[in-house]
Amino acid sequence: MWAELKVLVIDDNQQRQHDLKIVLDFMGEPAVVYNSDSWKQVIHDTQFESQDFVAVIIGDVNCSVDGLIDEVLNWDKSLPFILMSRNESIDLELLQRESVIGQLSMPPSYATLMDTLHRAQRYREAKTHGSINQKRPVHLFRSLVGTSRKIVHVREAMTQVADKEVSVLITGESGTGKEVVARNLHYGSARRNGPFVPVNCGAIPAELLESELFGHEKGAFTGAINSRAGRFELAEGGTLFLDEIGDMPLNMQVKLLRVLQEKVFERVGSNRPQPTNVRVIAATHRNLEQMIEDGTFREDLFYRLNVFPIEMPSLSERCEDIPILINELVARLESEKRGSIRFNSAAIFSLSRHLWPGNVRELANLVERMAIVHPYGVIGAQDLPEKYRHVDIDEEFEPDTDDIDAKTTMVKMGDTTLLPDDGIDLKEYLTNLERNLIQQALDDCGGVVARAASRLAIRRTTLVEKMRKYGLHRV
Repeated sequence: MWAELKVLVIDDNQQRQHDLKIVLDFMGEPAVVYNSDSWKQVIHDTQFESQDFVAVIIGDVNCSVDGLIDEVLNWDKSLPFILMSRNESIDLELLQRESVIGQLSMPPSYATLMDTLHRAQRYREAKTHGSINQKRPVHLFRSLVGTSRKIVHVREAMTQVADKEVSVLITGESGTGKEVVARNLHYGSARRNGPFVPVNCGAIPAELLESELFGHEKGAFTGAINSRAGRFELAEGGTLFLDEIGDMPLNMQVKLLRVLQEKVFERVGSNRPQPTNVRVIAATHRNLEQMIEDGTFREDLFYRLNVFPIEMPSLSERCEDIPILINELVARLESEKRGSIRFNSAAIFSLSRHLWPGNVRELANLVERMAIVHPYGVIGAQDLPEKYRHVDIDEEFEPDTDDIDAKTTMVKMGDTTLLPDDGIDLKEYLTNLERNLIQQALDDCGGVVARAASRLAIRRTTLVEKMRKYGLHRV
């Protein structure tokens, strides 16, 4: 999450209150729990303000859920709601309310809960800044979800600089989501109601780039039959995103530097200076410092753009985020009514071993392709294109096989190199892994504890104790 915000839980089921608080606290999202009769105490509690909460989770309550939502909205109209249920019986009309951004079943999976809380943060930010009615892009955070240290650092850096009037330079491999970062910086700034204008400097011929950026007057060159505003004029009062700034010719770098320093520009064919009020965010996949040494990029422009650098990690550096990213990409397909799909654990482990030269863009491409080839299906490792198969395809991955050797599977899982360069919290990682594997075993065995224990090669009493520890229940 972007900030240390709390989650308000309203539930008359004390056991579920307890379970949700443990899960949320463990995830670093502190929970404040009340029942439906006492929740209004939070309004009068001086240690809390409505802005302290990112979302409201409503479970089983002894009152009208619709009425409860209205009461909370009277306190803060920008709060999003997440409905919890042990089944699928939640009223469809409730789910269609604008403020209800998700539905979860008990017990919630780690990835799904994290994804839903990120959606709550997006909704909260949009509502608070009044940009929902401005047609704010729906899936703004799609490359930024995840719990890896590197992507958390990116979100923290964005929080620090979003509302500052300084230039930002975003670096990273192609497909890592640099434009997504730029758009988030724009919508998190005081310029959010102004335009966001992207320009790909590498996609525009060098001889046309000056006209594209600064505009031109009628007759300025052959073919200029009318005057035309440039991107700086179109972005007035907002943000200009210069993508692939490393591909900009040297002569244009000089002119851009002048605009950044003096806050004025001239159209092609005109000698009349025009003031500009634009925030510039640049991005590149190139090594600009090496280009400076090679004489292909101006050092003074680099320092003007690189006031606040943000480096986007490659997907191979944050492969532990792949399950959450897949969940986000599938949710986007579903919201756009373009189908749905699921990946089983074997497919996830296989994808975690891939090098991902195309990064998140390549992952999105794969998810869309699988949704076309296997609509509404469950994708196993054997269903992936050959270059994504990095595990042995044999009987243990067939969904109907009953005699899977859990120990063999775990050995194969251990062959996967998931350790990022800056390390991980091993205790947290193993705890999440154990909890998710237990939940998967229970799901696969229809909630039969004895059979799930056999799948996990542990004693039934041990499994029962671990279920109690993690707050897991039979299906």
